[in-house]
Amino acid sequence: MTSANVQGKIYIAHKAIASIASESALSSYGVVGLAAKNLAESISRILVKDPILGVDISFLGSEIVLDVFIVVEYGTRIKSVASSVAENIKYRVEKATGLVVHAVNIHVRGLRISNTD
Repeated sequence: MTSANVQGKIYIAHKAIASIASESALSSYGVVGLAAKNLAESISRILVKDPILGVDISFLGSEIVLDVFIVVEYGTRIKSVASSVAENIKYRVEKATGLVVHAVNIHVRGLRISNTD
C-alpha cells in the first residue's frame, strides 16, 4: 500500500499488514491458531514457518479487506470469538498503519479440543 505525504511516499508491505493481523488474531480470546486457506498453503506451512499464513489481504480502492482463517477453542461461542477477533484486527491494523480497514472477514476453519487433564 502506498501513501503520499509532504516528505514523500510511504510504502507498507502486504506482509507487514498481514503480520499485524496475524498477531492480533492469535492474541484474541478463544483463538488457538491460524488455519490454511487452501491445500497449497497447507503444504507450504509444513515446509516454511511463515507467521502470516492464514491471512489474505486485498484492497478496495484505498481501503483494506482482510480475510483471516482461524481455529477456535472448543466450548467458546464461535460468533462471539469471531466478532471479537474482527474488531481487534480492525482496531490494531488501523492504529498501526493509519489506513482504513473496509472489512475483516473471519473464516472459522475448525475447532480444537484442549487436553482436559
